[in-house]
Amino acid sequence: MNFNNKTVWITGASSGIGKALAIAFAKKKSSLIISARREDELEKVKKECLKYCANCVVIPIDLSKRESVNTAFSIFEEHNKTIDILINNGGISQRSLAIETDLEVDKRIMEVNYFGSIQLTKLVAKKMVEQKSGHIVAISSVVGKFGFKLRSAYAASKHALHGFFESLRLELNDSKVNVLLVCPGRIKTDISLHALKADGNENRKEEASLREGMDAEVCAEKIIRAIKQNKKEIYIGGKEVLMVWFKRFFPWLFYKIAFKAKAN
Repeated sequence: MNFNNKTVWITGASSGIGKALAIAFAKKKSSLIISARREDELEKVKKECLKYCANCVVIPIDLSKRESVNTAFSIFEEHNKTIDILINNGGISQRSLAIETDLEVDKRIMEVNYFGSIQLTKLVAKKMVEQKSGHIVAISSVVGKFGFKLRSAYAASKHALHGFFESLRLELNDSKVNVLLVCPGRIKTDISLHALKADGNENRKEEASLREGMDAEVCAEKIIRAIKQNKKEIYIGGKEVLMVWFKRFFPWLFYKIAFKAKAN
């Protein structure tokens, strides 16, 4: 697949993997739409992208609010007749014990990570079905394949994404619309800083394990390669990715490691 002049819409593009993807696609001369809540940060990303590509449009979006998603799609439709790639990257993480976490925190994480993403996907997928082409990408996590300490709501939201997008892939197969699930492990981003604590406040703590993770730019290139190769599901990271296989084939080993793992 040649990404030159392809229309690519990326949510969660103000930082981390989303920002890295935006810049990577810009270097491939794609036509970009970048979305997130923080419009000021999006403008910075846009400025960086325009060093490499001719078109980058900012459309603010709050995935926790249905009207915001609908408005963003309406703005998109005003200026775009087609869309080639949608990357659902927007989301928030968690750092709190399940029994101490306020239910409203669980709901917010699910609204952003799951409902917001599938709402936008439903709107875009209809357009892709009409044009008989397109690629939908969902950025999940390795904890979309197993639960982990301090991640109950986050893991639940990512598990939900797998159920939805795997079903969607089967339904859209005859429409020539492809679906890719991406499961990153430890990637160098600010995800832990913005993760929600039990009371809903941000964690504001940087994790040493993430500093040792893969660069977001490397992760972005792997995602783009997977899109080009029409992969259905990929795992990106270091040794932590092995936990997916341990859980599937050696559950006794998975639980031995998981029980002993330090929660942070």
